[in-house]
Amino acid sequence: MGLFAKQKAEQQALSVPQHIAIIMDGNGRWAQKRGLPRTAGHAAGCETFRRISNYCREIGVKYFTVYAFSTENWKRSQEEVSAIMNLMEQYLREAIRDMQKNRVKICFFGDLSRLSPELRALAEDAVNQSHDFEIQANICLNYGGRDEIVRAARVFAQECADGKRKPEELTEELFSQNLYSAGVPDPDLIIRPSGEVRISNFLLWQSAYAEYYFTDVLWPDFDEAELLRAIESYHGRSRRFGGVKK
Repeated sequence: MGLFAKQKAEQQALSVPQHIAIIMDGNGRWAQKRGLPRTAGHAAGCETFRRISNYCREIGVKYFTVYAFSTENWKRSQEEVSAIMNLMEQYLREAIRDMQKNRVKICFFGDLSRLSPELRALAEDAVNQSHDFEIQANICLNYGGRDEIVRAARVFAQECADGKRKPEELTEELFSQNLYSAGVPDPDLIIRPSGEVRISNFLLWQSAYAEYYFTDVLWPDFDEAELLRAIESYHGRSRRFGGVKK
């Protein structure tokens, strides 16, 4: 990390957002610009995730959530899907090995039932071995915001059908308890690299009052300095949560 980034990190250390979420986009385009297969872009993006997640921990971010694989990503080629899943397996094996050193709690948002038994076992192992750590990394895997909301609604509807709840008891707080993110504060800052300006079904419920930062930088090229620029932009916003600034 360069001197500029170190200085900015020191300045922001006491005021970083509690929860940062990132849509890791642009891996395929990064590879295509270099005449490489899309799978090479995902490998580079995985290294960026590793570096940025560690940096978030260093500067005091308590929760770090990334969009790794959406419910819509199954539409991609089998080769690309397999490459992403293999990279996830590799990352989890390394994360489990380094768990005590990094002391980052790993959680998953999404329906893991469609994953291979090997990947599900690794995910479960990573969660179990890290549950006592304070810093939390949430990996959205086979995740979709609409799917999450429908799933939560079904849980509550079943509770009503079973006589455990009444429809009029439903509140935002109660509904949130049925989401994958139960117990996790909503993101303060959501970052979207790659030049796309949309949320792509990511944390639809949780992002109600999040601040967004869009950048043309492709995810594999995303670095500490770009993260600090996003945080600096965040601090220039007025967060009123529907109220009036006094």
